[in-house]
Amino acid sequence: MFQDERASLVPYVGPFDGFHAVPASVSKTCLVRFDKNRYSVDGRAVGRPVEIRAYAERVEFWQDGKIVGRHARAFGRDKAIYDPLHYIPVLARKPGALRNGAPFKDWDLPPAIRRVQRKLGKVPNGDRQMVQILSMIPIDGLAAVDAACAQALNEGVPAASVVINILARHREPPPPLTIDTPAALRLTCEPVADCKRYDSLRRPDHGKITSAGRDEPTEALPERSRGVILGCR
Repeated sequence: MFQDERASLVPYVGPFDGFHAVPASVSKTCLVRFDKNRYSVDGRAVGRPVEIRAYAERVEFWQDGKIVGRHARAFGRDKAIYDPLHYIPVLARKPGALRNGAPFKDWDLPPAIRRVQRKLGKVPNGDRQMVQILSMIPIDGLAAVDAACAQALNEGVPAASVVINILARHREPPPPLTIDTPAALRLTCEPVADCKRYDSLRRPDHGKITSAGRDEPTEALPERSRGVILGCR
């Protein structure tokens, strides 16, 4: 019977997006409360409402048509679920929070990034440099930042400026491929770079510019001749 009715049914266009949507506010600590638990969202979403879309296995937070947070759904109570990358904008203002902030206590960073963090923790302004490195993760990805940190460690200069420079070089497009010119388009007589050819544009009846002494006026060519020399005509 299903096969007989298939021609009369509405075509199937994709998976059913079934979720429970509720509005919510974002606290100053970048947390949204839902179902007796708290979830982090992007630090730039603070101060404006979000829409919670609760699925069976995950929770999404939308603002202005964009996702500002996504977590696996927690079914306990009084839990705080963090994504450390959500707090990168906050760290730009308070880099010291990287040491003792709750979202970063259990942050399992890759080995190279962790080594750079330990080294920068021993130098002045190291926390701010580390924040600059971490801010590149949303742009280049965790694996690329870890590889850049490993390269900086091998070169003996584990600094934010070096890591950012390595990432920028990897972001550059590859050089264009060399295109062989077809034989039909090759020049049979290549032009010669010879500035003396401009002298041929002068008209003999006007003569050349005569040099003058320090206190004597210089005799210049008429406007019409100067236009010819400069290629205006």
